[in-house]
Amino acid sequence: ELLEKGIRIKDILNAAAVHNAMECDMAFGGSTNTVLHLTAIAQAAGYPITMDDWDAASARTPHLVKLQPSGPRPLIDLYQVGGVPVVMHELAQLGLLDESALTCEGPLPEYLERCTKPADGEVCRTHDNPFSPQGALRVLHGNIAPDGAIVKKSAVDPSMYTHTGPARVFNSEEEACEAINGGKVVAGDVVVIRYEGPKGGPGMREMLTPTSAICGMGLSSSVALITDGRFSGATKGPAVGHVSPEAAAGGPIALIREGDSVTVDIDGGALTLHVDDDELARRREAFVAPAPKHDHGVLAKYAKLVSSADKGAYVA
Repeated sequence: ELLEKGIRIKDILNAAAVHNAMECDMAFGGSTNTVLHLTAIAQAAGYPITMDDWDAASARTPHLVKLQPSGPRPLIDLYQVGGVPVVMHELAQLGLLDESALTCEGPLPEYLERCTKPADGEVCRTHDNPFSPQGALRVLHGNIAPDGAIVKKSAVDPSMYTHTGPARVFNSEEEACEAINGGKVVAGDVVVIRYEGPKGGPGMREMLTPTSAICGMGLSSSVALITDGRFSGATKGPAVGHVSPEAAAGGPIALIREGDSVTVDIDGGALTLHVDDDELARRREAFVAPAPKHDHGVLAKYAKLVSSADKGAYVA
């Protein structure tokens, strides 16, 4: 039907649609992966967005829906009270949506008027009574992540919004899992998993196994994790991903050493390695990047071409 009407992808996928997708993501408490996906899609469509844009969206957008793992409710509960349009209607009441957007069923205002039920106030909170006045995802910066990192704040116990602890440093997911499952990670630690980014992986694997192990051992409210890799949408706890630049690109995460003091400050939007600049400069001078995991084939080509996670792990 859209083809018959002469409506093409670029008529729908425009700057307004990208803006609205970011707003909805923050209101829903979407996966941190959506930051990668939408950033890459927007880049390909010609409407690039940055981590600063995500940070601004988080600051202005209320968190209206708490689905698993951020809350107890499954996705079907939202569908039964009206689904995505209910959330969009609440955001529209705050003037947060670009109503020039075109949907597959017509102009956005007309679509919302036709299909929106009132928010039930429980599964989907009303715009004047949100779970939080800020969005569910939080961008972090600092001397570990100069170009940014991301955390799902809505899935973090408030007691861990700020955490300082000794770094437990691992150069692969497998090394980290072995240590966690072996009881070598304890309450208070900050697990650092590096060389799992777009180039280093290569391919940026999901760190679901180590985060699940931390959660399963009852440590999700006492252990933080930071990585240049990414996470599953099922991840919960203070898991900070997409640290950019990544270790394989010589990012500061590569300079962290076992036992260094690290602070994750979600409310403050900061990710800090407590090592002075002179020492970091010495470490930088001595740093030797490990050899790529693949020296030929598709993965080797991908590692050479892929952008940093803050740009969506995008291949032009």
